[in-house]
Amino acid sequence: MGRTNPASQTSVIEAQGLTKSFGNHPALRGIDLEVRQGESVVIFGPNGAGKTTLIKVLATIMKPSSGRVLIDGLNLKNNAEGIRCRIGVVAHQTFLYNNLTAYENLEFYSRMYDVPRRKERIHEVVAMVEMTSRLHDRVGTLSRGMQQRLSIARSLLHKPAIMLLDEPETGLDQQATSMLWEVLQTGGEGKRSIILTTHNLERGLELGDRLLILDKGKIVYEKSGQALDLAGLREVYQHSTRVKT
Repeated sequence: MGRTNPASQTSVIEAQGLTKSFGNHPALRGIDLEVRQGESVVIFGPNGAGKTTLIKVLATIMKPSSGRVLIDGLNLKNNAEGIRCRIGVVAHQTFLYNNLTAYENLEFYSRMYDVPRRKERIHEVVAMVEMTSRLHDRVGTLSRGMQQRLSIARSLLHKPAIMLLDEPETGLDQQATSMLWEVLQTGGEGKRSIILTTHNLERGLELGDRLLILDKGKIVYEKSGQALDLAGLREVYQHSTRVKT
């Protein structure tokens, strides 16, 4: 994915003092984060670091405990519906209905997002993820990899300018992974702003304009993606999280 120069770009995501607790357990502890238009931000971190919680909060799936979040200028606190129209989400949960066909799922979501030319757009996104031949199969009969492809198609239906990706490679083979990044990078719809969480240091280094490491609910490292090679990133990751890769 090509690098962008974020310095002159408008902020599309701003989080200040973001926290999220589950009972007495703090999952996010004062996150300050800014993502600029067209920028790809990759977040690394061990299991339990808070990566999925952060994505869920930004995606309006989960409410923060405190802090301020603006997405495309909209305050997360009182504009959740408007924000959902501006973002695409690919996560562990596919948000698909197993008893419906792939087409029926996409039709449901296209109506939800008031997508124009619904039928045409459904066929466009299905072609992007190379699933045209499975369009009328029930989701429950699809492999995990195929369900993830369909989840990617679902996330692109309304042409979002902002993508939130929580370990999106789960269940995808190498060909499908390459397809995912090609779709996100080009897709004929302009350069998107992306937040990606991943355990794959090599892939994240390749994709990220900016690299963050999250540990125990805090951002413990932040650097330009051009500032490190893979060996340097491994060293920083091990030092920041005390986790061997």
